[in-house]
Amino acid sequence: MSRLAPVAACELPAEADAIHARSRQSTFNSLTNMVAYETIVRMMPAPTTDIALDIFTAWIRGWAITREVAPPVAHRDGFRIDVGLPRQAARYVFPRPSPTLSELGESLRQPWVFLKACATTEELRALLPAPWQMQPDGFMMTCDSTRFSGSGALAPGYALHLDDDVVRTRRAHVRVVAPNGDLAASGHIVLTQGRAIYDRIVTEPAHQRRGLGSALMHALQGLAHAHGRPSGVLVATPDGRRLYESLGWRLHAPWATAVIPDDAVAS
Repeated sequence: MSRLAPVAACELPAEADAIHARSRQSTFNSLTNMVAYETIVRMMPAPTTDIALDIFTAWIRGWAITREVAPPVAHRDGFRIDVGLPRQAARYVFPRPSPTLSELGESLRQPWVFLKACATTEELRALLPAPWQMQPDGFMMTCDSTRFSGSGALAPGYALHLDDDVVRTRRAHVRVVAPNGDLAASGHIVLTQGRAIYDRIVTEPAHQRRGLGSALMHALQGLAHAHGRPSGVLVATPDGRRLYESLGWRLHAPWATAVIPDDAVAS
């Protein structure tokens, strides 16, 4: 598992706060031209000479693009991403356990603001007061240019649909459609900082255990390779980790999450 070096907060342009506020009102879907899109992209964390840190910043940058939310903004030795959803107002993300997490834990009482770090659940729990509730373990994982294991063959009757918009928005989307036309599986990639960020990899419950997840990942990797970004980053659930390790992904760091839900605030 990679060890993360100390990191200082990134310096972002002074205009960041203004665009950051506007993006809470409107996501990338409202952008009408590439000039506006590239303005937001340029504000995001730049690549660094620290490989472990670069993996982390690539992930948070790609996550923001694929989720169509505000770009990361430096906060001390971490970053803040305003999400604006009813059950995820914002997230603070850190490349390692940090005293800043303790300060945020003491000062924040708004529900559905998430604290996330490359840390074990136990490490993050030790930094936070009682109202914060730990979420299921996550795992930041990486892959290199090696082709995924297995054939990636699609189960009979299913169809694969590719939506490659990388040239315009850096994003691509793959869907697997069932014989009856229902969506069976889907996944996204974003190309940023020389890497492919894999996100929202989902197989619907009724279509699991048919190899669709593997077929989906092979298709996404094909897009990443076609655009010259073979190295990948993702954050996996425990179930997802098993699939990705079978394909050749490796653990980079544990990924811990804490939040104060509505019922904890009420109590």
